[in-house]
Order: sequence, then structure tokens, then C-alpha cells
Amino acid sequence: MKKSVILFLVMVSIISFSNPVLASEKEPHTNNNKEIKAEHAETGDIPADVQIMLDRLEEIKEMDKSALKSAERKQLRAEVREIKSTLRATGNGLYISSGAIIIILLLIIIL
Repeated sequence: MKKSVILFLVMVSIISFSNPVLASEKEPHTNNNKEIKAEHAETGDIPADVQIMLDRLEEIKEMDKSALKSAERKQLRAEVREIKSTLRATGNGLYISSGAIIIILLLIIIL
């Protein structure tokens, strides 16, 4: 009886803890530019300022960075980060927290 309980606990612990090898595998990152273009393609057109930023990102991606100095590469990385954060901020999405949803539902039920 004691052996079966220990065996059961060992099996549960093996199943419940993730394998470090599997945890190290990461999914490939999707291209944010394509996602942004796809989102705007559904609505019809891409705003001019967004298109300029997307074109600049493509231009930086196609550059030959091996000839650049380290300071220039750092500057390019900083520019890419800034453009990506700006593009994410222009997402035009409405985000409601779960607490706000609960409060809204309670108000609807009460009224």
C-alpha cells in the first residue's frame, strides 16, 4: 500500500512539473508589421503616419548592418524599439479590465 502511494505521488509530480527542455523551446515571433498591415487592410487603408513607420522598419530590416559601427547599430535598435512601441500604441483598441466587466454586469443585473 505504501509503495503504491509513493509511486502515485512520483507519477503525479512527473506529470505536473514541466520538462525544462520543452520550456526552452520558444515559438517563433510573428512579424508585427504584417499583423499591423493585416489589421488595417481589413478596415480599408493604412494611415499615412503608420505607413511611413512601417516602411522605415522594412528599410532597416533590409539594411546591411555588418558595415555599421556598434554605435550606429545601437541607434538603429533604439529607433526600431521606438517605432514598434509607437505602432503598438496606435492600436485603436478598447481594453476593459475584468473587474470593470464584473461591475458593469452587476449594474445591469441590479437595474
